[in-house]
Amino acid sequence: MDLAKHCRPALIFCALVLAAATAQQQHPEHTWDYSNLHGPSHWAELGPEFAPCANGHHQSPIDIRNPQSADLPPIQFNYNPSPLDIIDNGHTVMIIYAPGSFITVGGKRYELRQFHFHRPSEERINGVDYEIGAHLVHADQQGHLAVVAVLLQKGEDNPLVHELWEDIPKEKDKEEHLNNIQIDLAKLLPADRGYYTFDGSLTTPPCSEGVTWYVLKHPVTVTTAEIEQFSKLYRANARPTQPLYGRVVLESK
Repeated sequence: MDLAKHCRPALIFCALVLAAATAQQQHPEHTWDYSNLHGPSHWAELGPEFAPCANGHHQSPIDIRNPQSADLPPIQFNYNPSPLDIIDNGHTVMIIYAPGSFITVGGKRYELRQFHFHRPSEERINGVDYEIGAHLVHADQQGHLAVVAVLLQKGEDNPLVHELWEDIPKEKDKEEHLNNIQIDLAKLLPADRGYYTFDGSLTTPPCSEGVTWYVLKHPVTVTTAEIEQFSKLYRANARPTQPLYGRVVLESK
C-alpha cells in the first residue's frame, strides 16, 4: 500500500500509521498478526515500539460495564459521499475516505480519514461481542484521534456493507480504486446515536494511547451472507479486551 499517497491529507494523523509500517519494515521477521505466534499476547515482544501493547494502562478495546450516565454533547456527523478506495492490508478491509467529511463533538471537529472492520467486534457490552465491528477513524488538526465504533449484529441487509462487499479485493494485500463508485458512510450509522466514551488506544500495533473512543450504543444489522463473506477473508481479527485500570466510561443520556 502506498502510505505516503494516502497520508497527504493528514500528515500528523498518518504518523501513527507510518510508525506501524516502519516497525514492520525494521523487523520484517516480526510481522504482527492475530495468530498464536505473532498475535496480541506477543505484540509487545516484536520490538520496543510495540511496548504499549503490554504496559499501557489506557488500552483498547474494553468490555463496557457499569458506565456512568452523563450529560454529553451529541456526535454531529457530517459525512459526504466518497469515491470507493478500498484496501485489504493483510489485517483488515480498510476504506480510505475522501477529505471533507467530519464529526463534531462539543465544538471539536475531527476529520474522517478511514474506516475498517473487525470480526468479531473488538468492543464488548456487558461481556457480549457482536458479529462485526466497524471503526471510523478521525483526526483533529493536531493529530489527536477519535474513533467511532459501530456494532453490527445479524439481521437485515445493510446497504453500505452490501455495496462494499461487492468490491472487496479477493486477495489480501490488494487495493481497489473505483472513482466511478460513490459510497456514503452515513448509511452505516444507526438512527439513535447515543454512545459510550472513554480514553483508549489503537487496537493494533503500536497500540499508541491518547485515542478518544465513541462506541455507539445501538447496533446496526448485516445478513448472515454478509458476515460469511467477510469471514472468508478474516474469521478472527479482533484484539481481546484490555483492563480498565481505573478508567471511567461515560454513557450519554
